[in-house]
Amino acid sequence: MKKKQKTIYSGWFLAPALIVFGGLFILPTVISLFFSMTVWDLKSWRFVGLDNFINFFSEYSLRIGIKNTFIYAILTCVMKVVIGMIFAVILTSKIRTKNLVRSIVFFPNLISTVAVGIIFSALMHPSKGLFNEILGMVGLPAVDWLGNRNIALYSVIMVDVWKGVGVATVIYIAGISAIPKDYYEAASLDGATGLQQFWKITVPLCRSSMNSVIILAFIGGMRTFDLIWSMTGGGPGFATDTLASVIYKQYAAGFYGMSTAGNVIMFVVIAVIAFPLFNYLTSKEVEV
Repeated sequence: MKKKQKTIYSGWFLAPALIVFGGLFILPTVISLFFSMTVWDLKSWRFVGLDNFINFFSEYSLRIGIKNTFIYAILTCVMKVVIGMIFAVILTSKIRTKNLVRSIVFFPNLISTVAVGIIFSALMHPSKGLFNEILGMVGLPAVDWLGNRNIALYSVIMVDVWKGVGVATVIYIAGISAIPKDYYEAASLDGATGLQQFWKITVPLCRSSMNSVIILAFIGGMRTFDLIWSMTGGGPGFATDTLASVIYKQYAAGFYGMSTAGNVIMFVVIAVIAFPLFNYLTSKEVEV
């Protein structure tokens, strides 16, 4: 009897978290799923079944948006994983100014994403921007960073990496700092070079940190919106549209049911990719 009472008593501690989780996540998810199958506004709704999903997939901009979303997510993820690791290795070494450099690397993450987008839009202006001014000083032609449909998406990607690599670096620093120094000392006694120690000790034992960076960067890339919208608005044309910006444009045009269906699609796509990826990555982790 005491054991049963203890179980019931302990269960009450979960109630506040379950209520908050249910109210802020489960309930809105169920409501969104329902309204994705309706034509609705703030006053009324009409059930239309799967028509919103069919119409959403028939959008030309959606096909471009899905392609751009995967390009954006994969490239930002790869660059944050690689550059973050390089920075972390440097900033866990014995350089004297590493604390200052750590602050500099992490600083962009403290700035509002919209503010970053506005600043870089000015820096990348085709005629007055600082980047083209520098190119002109060295005799190179000006580049239309955000107006050329062939490079606009990659320009935004580079800004995203600049802003977000600090988080990846901090996660890596925590992982590297947790590795016992004995491993490196033993490897040095065996004659291992710095590069060999990196590949055989740092990378395997930082696997959990790397997995966190991959998951966070990939999901962040899949749902990106604010940076793209503040820099290009999805243009020129549909060149930098992502799934999130296509959904926003549907909302802005008054197609609330179709845009809700887009949100459901984005949720499903991210979940279908993220959960298997997470399980695969965690299965490859090595315990320190």
